[in-house]
Amino acid sequence: MSDKLSALLKTMTALRDPETGCSWDKAQTFDSIVPHTIEEAYEVASAIENKDLVGLKDELGDLLFQVVFYAELAQEQGVFDFNDVVSTLNDKLQRRHPHVFSEQAVLPEAALEKQWQAIKAGERAEKSTSNTPLWSDIPRMLPALSRAQKVQKRASALGFDWPDYHGALDKVVEEVEEVSEALACDPHSEHSAEEIGDLLFATVNVARHTKHDPEQALRQASDKFVMRFADVDEVLRNQGVSLQQADLKQMDAAWEQVKTQHKKQGR
Repeated sequence: MSDKLSALLKTMTALRDPETGCSWDKAQTFDSIVPHTIEEAYEVASAIENKDLVGLKDELGDLLFQVVFYAELAQEQGVFDFNDVVSTLNDKLQRRHPHVFSEQAVLPEAALEKQWQAIKAGERAEKSTSNTPLWSDIPRMLPALSRAQKVQKRASALGFDWPDYHGALDKVVEEVEEVSEALACDPHSEHSAEEIGDLLFATVNVARHTKHDPEQALRQASDKFVMRFADVDEVLRNQGVSLQQADLKQMDAAWEQVKTQHKKQGR
């Protein structure tokens, strides 16, 4: 273990010292830190998407602090310590990459994915019993799109999947029709909500089959909308109209103008 990492662990222990530690750090529990961990993970993702490598260094440090904090809490309870975390991770990485550490074989991507799923299935089988639900290790707290993707991957590993994206795309078309029928009956009903959920789930399947991450794709779509709508605001202001004053026809015309301009610019 490096001197800097040892110093970090000592700093964490000092923050939790019952007498001289920080009152905020001493008050924390496993449960209370979870929201901070999720926030830090998103800030890491944001730095990467913004190609802010300087900021990424800082955000990775904040995320590492979360791991160190959990390890300190566990050590205080006599469950495990940071060394156990590192050792478990190292063992897992070597176990899940036999083509690197055992067989020394170069595998194509499809074979790697098959091997990965087989190894993880074996690990789940060791941990589970006959009463363990199939999806028990997929956290419900995951973002909905990410959880849908993991559920679909699990089903695919069991052989329940389309051979390519065409079947998944056809399913989206089918779900759009079912959403349309449900909305025609009652747009505010639970059935309409259910059908919209099915459509979203089917769309995730298309993203998975085409090797796109649905969370990232939706974030990028939201970012594109925000950027274009900011330009819509500017177009309207140049016409002497604010967003609050503009009607839908004016906003739609400005939107088409901005959309055409962005496409010409490759945005």
